[in-house]
Amino acid sequence: MPSMSAHLALTQLAPLAAKELDENKVTPGVLGFVVFAVLALAVWGLMKSMNRHMHKIDFAEAPDPATAGAAPEAPQK
Repeated sequence: MPSMSAHLALTQLAPLAAKELDENKVTPGVLGFVVFAVLALAVWGLMKSMNRHMHKIDFAEAPDPATAGAAPEAPQK
């Protein structure tokens, strides 16, 4: 039963680690950096995709059929 020996080792080593742990020096470590980097890349990718989609949108309105006889207005920029 390797899981029992691993569990036993962890329960005996946990109090030793707790005594050496300085709460003022705790950092997120490598896992925190990896999670932050993945989130940053995801946000960058989503913003890039949104920018591409926004450039495809045509904001010019269709002419109103009721005013079809009137002179067309210059498009606003």
